[in-house]
Amino acid sequence: MPLVVPGITNKGNSQTEKWQNDLMGKKIGDASNETTFAKKDLPSESRVIKEGDMFTQDHKPDRLNIHVGDDGTVNKVTHG
Repeated sequence: MPLVVPGITNKGNSQTEKWQNDLMGKKIGDASNETTFAKKDLPSESRVIKEGDMFTQDHKPDRLNIHVGDDGTVNKVTHG
């Protein structure tokens, strides 16, 4: 899992930083706890992208992209 230091590692969009802090290292599931984030609490304009999946390259600045590894753990969060 990459090291995330707010304000240093991830400069840029403050919304991206907020979501990165909330999601990094967790899995997306049905309920929230210390290791899982509830899918229902994600913004309506979001998508979960699994490692190796194909996805559109269209740019939507308000869309939250949640990249997960093979085990389902969030390893990257972007907007676009």
